Formats: sequence, C-alpha cells, structure tokens
Amino acid sequence: MLKRIIQACFLITGGTLGIFLIPEVLTLVHADDIAFINNPYVTGILGAIIFYLLTFWAVEHVEHFIKWIEELLVKAPITDIIFGSLGLMVGLFAAFLVGFALNAIEVPILNTVAPILLTLLFGYLGYQVGFKKRDELLSLFSKNAKKKSTDSEEVSETNSSKIKILDTSVIIDGRIADICQTGFLEGTIVIPQFVLAELQHIADSSDALKRNRGRRGLDILNRIQKELAVKVEMYEGDFEDIQEVDSKLVKLAKISNGILVTNDFNLNKVCEFQNVAVLNINDLANAVKPVVLPGEEMSVQVIKDGKEQNQGVAYLDDGTMIVVEGGRDHIGKRIDVLVTSVLQTSAGRMIFAKPKLLEKAL
Repeated sequence: MLKRIIQACFLITGGTLGIFLIPEVLTLVHADDIAFINNPYVTGILGAIIFYLLTFWAVEHVEHFIKWIEELLVKAPITDIIFGSLGLMVGLFAAFLVGFALNAIEVPILNTVAPILLTLLFGYLGYQVGFKKRDELLSLFSKNAKKKSTDSEEVSETNSSKIKILDTSVIIDGRIADICQTGFLEGTIVIPQFVLAELQHIADSSDALKRNRGRRGLDILNRIQKELAVKVEMYEGDFEDIQEVDSKLVKLAKISNGILVTNDFNLNKVCEFQNVAVLNINDLANAVKPVVLPGEEMSVQVIKDGKEQNQGVAYLDDGTMIVVEGGRDHIGKRIDVLVTSVLQTSAGRMIFAKPKLLEKAL
C-alpha cells in the first residue's frame, strides 16, 4: 500500500513538473515550435512517465526512509511530539510575520531568499524550544490545573489515579505482586518497554544468579498482568538521548506526572531531589514492622561479629539487623538485650542494643 502511494505521488509530481518545466526545456533547445510536444497535456504525460520510470529505482529508498521516520515517531513519547509540533508552528508563524514585513522592502533577492531562510531558521528554533522546554511547560500546566482545583476530594482522587511506573528492581523483588493483590496500590500499572528489555537482557545473562533474577521478574510481570485485578499498560516510547534506565524512568515519571515505584535507595534519593513522586516498598515494609522503642527487652541470638570492636550482630525474624554492643563474646548464644536506639531509613531499619546482663552489672 505504501509503495502504491509513493508511486502515485511520483506521478502527480512528475505530471506537474512536466507541465511547467518541459516547455522551458524546449525553449532552451529551440524546439518550442513543435506543436505536438509543446502541449500541456503532452508535457504532463511525459513528466509523469519520466517520474514513473524513476520509481523503479527510488521507490524502495523512499519507502525505507518513510518507515524509518514512522518508527522514530512511534517510539517518541507523545509529549515530545506535541510540544515539538507546537514549537514548530509558533516558529513558522513568526517566520511568516517577519517575511511579510520584509516584503515591503523591494529587493528581489531579499524577497525570494529571506522567506526560505527564515522558515528554516525559525522552524528549527521553534521545534527545539518546544521539545527541550516540554518539562517546564508540563509543570506550568500542572500548576495551573492545581490552582483551579479547590475541591480536596477531587484532588485526592486525581492523586490516587496517577499511573504507577515500575522499575526493574521492584519487579525482580517480587513483593509488588502481593501489594497489588491486597489492593493497596491503586491506579494503572505502567511497564516501560526499556524496563522489559532490561529484564530480558538479565534473563539471558550467562551468570546463573542474574538469569534467575531476570526470569523471576518476567514471571512476576506475567502474574500481575494475568492473575491480578489491576490495569496494566505498556509504555512503548523510549528516550534515545538517555542511556541509563533509571534516568529514563525519572524522565518518564516527569513527563507523565506519574509515580515511580521502586525499592532502589539511590533512585529514591534522585527522585526526591528532582521532585518526582516515588513509592518505595522498603518504606512500606518498614512501616508495617513491629515498633521497637528504646528500653524494650528482647531475646536474640548473636550470629556474627560487627564492624566495630566488641560488637555482635543478630537478626529478627523479619530480617531487621540488631547491633549488640559488647556482643562479640556471646556469638552463637541467645541472650536478652535492651534496645538503646533505632535507626530508620529507606534502606532498612537497624536496631542498636546492649546485653541485659551488662545493664544489671552497671
């Protein structure tokens, strides 16, 4: 179908150029007195035939070029296309206004060359400004929308309906499927194509551990899509100018005004710095852990020594690490300890304690 359309365009172009250019060529070669050839219908047919013959050589190249452009447009995010097009239209309109003003200057070269140059220059500048300033324009629109909204219930519904973008680490982790099953995660789940490609690359790794992690992530995605009552969508776009997957996720969250779901501590910090909404499932896991207060007693088994001198390390059933001061002498034993302090971060929770026997001795 595309090939037929290209051939039709070549025929129309050849016929049009034949009507206007072949008489000029006949005049140059002093053959304009041939009445049979110097006829609009004949010259149009001759031009169409010439360009139709050119299609046998050029149609495949034009077809490949059009498909390449089509692939770029399909992969590009819709916001890039919209704001780039808006910037292009503004640039062309500015070029038209400046060119219209220059028409008052009666200089033939200026009147013919300047409009072309202005169209190319302002069109390019308009597209680049619209494309590179899209984030600022989106944030401006979102701020205006928030100012117009006065109903707190509508605002809360808008926040809950935001898309949730999953990163690679949270998919491999697997807990996201259980969270979706419980209904705590609302809205549409978005899986970017570049995240799926990274998962596939990990699943095809020669390293057995990485391969198992990648396959686990793919299994989790299939479970979320087929077994759970959540809406899952694929994001087919990509950001060719960005190499890192984490940076692409941050960019996607920005332009879509979505929420990034992760358990990557560093990515969490990057999102906070760039004012991107983020949900860290480690924060959720820490929030539902039993609360431990300084001064409480607990019974733990010291497993290994700590980093500092005389420290021992124990673990709770949920994996929380307990650093026991003076616990190195009790490695392999179960002892009673007193909690001295609790350190809570997105990376996890750490409890500091000291043996109860030591407290009694003091």
